[in-house]
Amino acid sequence: MDNFSFKIPQNIEFGVGSLKKLPAILKENNSDHVLLISDRGLESIGVVKKIQDIIEEGGITCTVFLDVIPNPTIDVVGEAAKAYKESGSTSVVALGGGSSMDVAKAAGVLINYGGKITDYEGLAKVPGPIVPMIAIPTTAGTGSEVTASAVITDEERNYKLSVISYEILPKYAILDPELIMTAPASIAASCGIDALIHAMEAYVSVFASPFSDAMAEKAMELIGGNIRQFVANRQNQEAACAMMTGSTFAGISFAWAKLGNVHAMSHPVSAYFHVPHGVANAVILPTVVEYNALADKGRYEKMYNYICSKKDPAVDFKPQMLVDEIKKLNADMGIPASLSEVGVTEDKIEAMAQDAMKTVNVKANPRQTTLKDMIALYKKAL
Repeated sequence: MDNFSFKIPQNIEFGVGSLKKLPAILKENNSDHVLLISDRGLESIGVVKKIQDIIEEGGITCTVFLDVIPNPTIDVVGEAAKAYKESGSTSVVALGGGSSMDVAKAAGVLINYGGKITDYEGLAKVPGPIVPMIAIPTTAGTGSEVTASAVITDEERNYKLSVISYEILPKYAILDPELIMTAPASIAASCGIDALIHAMEAYVSVFASPFSDAMAEKAMELIGGNIRQFVANRQNQEAACAMMTGSTFAGISFAWAKLGNVHAMSHPVSAYFHVPHGVANAVILPTVVEYNALADKGRYEKMYNYICSKKDPAVDFKPQMLVDEIKKLNADMGIPASLSEVGVTEDKIEAMAQDAMKTVNVKANPRQTTLKDMIALYKKAL
């Protein structure tokens, strides 16, 4: 067994109704003024007001920043940092999916250290702690509440840059399943499969460890056993609890084991064609799983048993069975079968492949990948 290390530096609150603990957490951190970072979609369905009311009823001032967009840009990060400083806030609450949390993390860096977020691109460039941050996920998908990275779109380069540092981990996360029980079926599906992919890629990563394996296996068990029921009926509280817990466990797993070619490929797809992150991942997944089968060390069968719609374990398992089951799951969830169906065109494949090869995820992939391989994978997924 190779040497490995891990730490769990955060405070996680899980449970139906756990949002009520938010004021006490803020007061514990001596915060009397919060910048609530979220988006217009959550505002329109009343979720932002719900959280704002909880904060203000606790005697804490709340300023809202609602200009978060999917695949958030450098400009959005700058505006959020500006809003924090102008409001006199002393902490941040990030409400939403990965986009809101990524903006909050990146803004937290600029608030304390200035400059532009591109100054901190890459690994361990953040010089110290960011402002106190509480993450409240409203999707069971990104795992961003427990990961040490922020992914921001650089529109000038058509590139998704990553800021990776344990200094940007949210200090607290509140996991209240009630927040995901009103999600549309399409969001529940794409986010849920994204969380499943986090666990699957971490599980076969060359950087996997017994710790990340434990998180990934439990995540696959919880998500694989509940995603269909949750998408079918988001009011299924048991399934919602399993999805939210599984998403967080998957996030912890890939925070330590990293990801692979699926995420390496999906980020350029989102940057060039504005395809939602979870959808891009789900569409690419079967192609990458088939490609990686040559490097399988017996883990594909375990993954198959976690996600299979049949109750009985696999008999005479072959790797193609996992590929076929993933395609079936995507179809059941209403996920498109190819990149061309979500608007991707062949003329951008070489540029996307070059961007994909720049990410650390390629190094974590279990099968080595060249630029030529990456171009072929994109063409097959197209």
